[in-house]
Amino acid sequence: MHAAKLDNSARLQRVVEVLLDHKPHTTRDIIRLAFCCAVNSCISELRANGYDIACKQVGRGRYEYRLVMG
Repeated sequence: MHAAKLDNSARLQRVVEVLLDHKPHTTRDIIRLAFCCAVNSCISELRANGYDIACKQVGRGRYEYRLVMG
């Protein structure tokens, strides 16, 4: 997969802004707040850009993402 660079991607920047509070956010939260439909792809690209993002299943087909403090 080719990951976008954070500096050149408004989409990834919006997702990072949501995660910067280091609180858990569901996929739906991220879609709503960052206007991003492919959340799992954005998370993968952010990881490729050096971000440590935890993922936790919180229900059947429901996931939460949290930026890990470094």
